[in-house]
Amino acid sequence: MAPVPPGIRLLVTFNREQWYRAFTFMLTFLLYTSFHLSRKPISIVKSELHKNCSSASELATVALGSSGQEPSASSIHADTDCSWKPFDKSNYKQLLGAMDYSFLCAYAIGMYLSGIIGERLPIRLYLTVGMLTSGLFTCLFGLGYVYNIHSLWFYIFVQVANGLVQTTGWPSVVTCIGNWFGKGRRGLIMGLWNSHTSVGNILGSLIAGYWVSSNWGLSFIVPGLIIGAMGIICFLFLIEHPNDLKGIYAQKLSPGNRVSAKSWNGANGHSKVYLQFKDNKNQSYDTELLLPRNAVCVPLQPVEVVKSESELSAISFMGALRIPGVVEFSLCLLFAKLVSYTFLFWLPLYITKAAHLNAKKAGDLSTLFDVGGIVGGILAGVISDKMGKRATTCAVMLLLAAPTLYGFSMISQFGLGPTIGMLLVCGGLVNGPYALITTAVSADLGTHKSLKGNARALSTVTAIIDGTGSVGAAVGPLLAGLLSAGGWDQVFYMLMTADFLALLAEGALSTLVALLPHTQTPLKQKFLAAYDYR
Repeated sequence: MAPVPPGIRLLVTFNREQWYRAFTFMLTFLLYTSFHLSRKPISIVKSELHKNCSSASELATVALGSSGQEPSASSIHADTDCSWKPFDKSNYKQLLGAMDYSFLCAYAIGMYLSGIIGERLPIRLYLTVGMLTSGLFTCLFGLGYVYNIHSLWFYIFVQVANGLVQTTGWPSVVTCIGNWFGKGRRGLIMGLWNSHTSVGNILGSLIAGYWVSSNWGLSFIVPGLIIGAMGIICFLFLIEHPNDLKGIYAQKLSPGNRVSAKSWNGANGHSKVYLQFKDNKNQSYDTELLLPRNAVCVPLQPVEVVKSESELSAISFMGALRIPGVVEFSLCLLFAKLVSYTFLFWLPLYITKAAHLNAKKAGDLSTLFDVGGIVGGILAGVISDKMGKRATTCAVMLLLAAPTLYGFSMISQFGLGPTIGMLLVCGGLVNGPYALITTAVSADLGTHKSLKGNARALSTVTAIIDGTGSVGAAVGPLLAGLLSAGGWDQVFYMLMTADFLALLAEGALSTLVALLPHTQTPLKQKFLAAYDYR
């Protein structure tokens, strides 16, 4: 008999629950990757919607002059004709900023409602509908190129509608991943999992950049089809909670090992359930999953199940706000996400203008910011796990991010090499705190001990934190569009100010704890428990 390959030996060491957990990890990772993949094209296409065609116009004029012909009016105004109306005007930055703002403002408003709705609907169906409709609106934006649509209101309508339906994504996937993974090493797991944001941005940049110069409509249509296809996969395969598998296991039990159960109304309207498992040495694996570990027999005995209404009901919006830390981390994320999303929507255009690269090369180079974001998110998770202080980890990274942003604005003018290095560093320091707050911190607060075991608060807490952050995400690109008219330096000053404000929102917690008496007073213990200052 041939020896078993070592790879197979490794595979059989994992039990069924671990395989399902790994499957859910990868599936939710790919689902939200497709969300960010569909958001990225607009930042790549901006430089195509308004081209800097002065060089092309000069070449055409020189060529006509050398041939002895007078330049025509069409060649003189070639810089206007080569841009996509209505973004061919001098206020194109404001128009592009308005498109970003319409998407992000709708996303921020919708996020507050999305978590509340998501707590009361099946996550799988809710997420599927959101992904299918998001794919529809993403494709609709690209069809504007196919059908030669030049109405600003058409593109703003599509952005608003897409922003609303995309709010179904984040609360759903965070709730799902929180159901499958406990608090052990949550920072590391969430840091790895949250890299889907940067992976989606990278893939979106590459896909959009492939068609941006030839047919920018496909830069939206292809990502729209991808997120729609992932919505179908979500409907077919997503498992919301490990308990959902128990029904499948129970149906697969053989007749000899079937669980016998009887139930009737007990005292005060509760049910008493009599359970008896057959004492069988050849018990199936499915049966063992439903029994305590190492148990063989559960004797016949009445079990009274009592569940209060408060445990079954989803938490209210105000109830979620009263959880210690939700308001503070929400305000911190508001400014941190402002910086991150300003880079998301404006970095390719900035590289085009500062480094004088075409749209495709600028889009490819901008992916380095997301590569740094992957590393920063994982490092933030690992450090916060080891230190046990998520707030302190975020504060240190925010403190380092502000001067790094200033350095990037200076060094990016000195060549490609320094720009690459600073993009990686900025990506790690900017996206690290953002990733930590939206994943591990949100999951911690959504399962806070003040909830007394109510697991139906995670989606609402996640939506409140990310919704508040999305307000900053909406304001950031809008301010960038307005300030860039006076020079890119003003944009970077705005980003540095936002980083300091995020640090201030979180630093207030540290200061307040430090000012409390050194003795373990009840007030200080409350803060220590709420904000992980252990």
